[in-house]
Amino acid sequence: MNQSMQKYLDKAEVLIEALPYIQRFNRKIIVVKYGGSAMVDEQLKEQVIQDVTLLKLVGFKPIIVHGGGKEISKWVEKAGMEPEFVNGLRVTDEATMELAEMVLGKVNKGLVQLVESLGVRAIGISGKDGALLKVEKKYADGADIGFVGEVKHVNADILFDLLEKDFLPIVCPVGMDEEFCTYNINADDAACAIARAVHAEKLAFLTDIEGVYKDPSDPSTLISELRVSEGKALMEEGYIGGGMLPKLQNCIDAIENGVSRVHILDGRIPHCLLLEIFTNKGIGTAMLNDSEEKFYHGE
Repeated sequence: MNQSMQKYLDKAEVLIEALPYIQRFNRKIIVVKYGGSAMVDEQLKEQVIQDVTLLKLVGFKPIIVHGGGKEISKWVEKAGMEPEFVNGLRVTDEATMELAEMVLGKVNKGLVQLVESLGVRAIGISGKDGALLKVEKKYADGADIGFVGEVKHVNADILFDLLEKDFLPIVCPVGMDEEFCTYNINADDAACAIARAVHAEKLAFLTDIEGVYKDPSDPSTLISELRVSEGKALMEEGYIGGGMLPKLQNCIDAIENGVSRVHILDGRIPHCLLLEIFTNKGIGTAMLNDSEEKFYHGE
């Protein structure tokens, strides 16, 4: 068999490998938290949007929840202010909140434009629209960090209506409290709350890390599939620290509140979303309930 024919057969094998996943998740909701370097690099941004658009076109019901931290920090510095963080959360005074909402709105409409250019109808909405995300003030270990919100309620009917009308919703993580004050929301928290509210089949975090490691200093200890009980044990035994700790806790909360599977992916890898969802082993870390059967058995 010549090389040219083998190349086409390899492509066919990829499609066949994807078939059971397409069948299993057809018409199911998947929430994609989009952030990190994949939002800054134009080529990666285009590839992520291609992935999500493909998911839509093969029958998934994707919802994008985007961040914009790096872009916000850039504009905060341009305005002559110094970005400040407490436990990974941005300290957000009134001036920073105004800038953050402006920047996140620009990012949101840029993503809508990309999706529309690929022939899929998209609608960008803020958590303020229709009171999609109702919040209360969030504290970082008791410290006041300004206008940072904890999601208390998600008006999921808005998202269900958009999905029913065949739109791809793109959510900007800004919400309001009971007094209608505007709050910035950590995009991981917003994605997790939305995934729970819409009973998503999958929640995928696109990040700047490869996944969950048993030993962060040893790349060979990347965990492909992780049960909730195993994740809790890793945290209790001190293997998980830094920014991974709240992310893993978000994953566990999502699983315990009805999300079937959560994926932590390195958004710097081209088409990481497709590779994780449509291949047997995947490339990041998938978290699942203790009762669910693992797909990958280490062969």
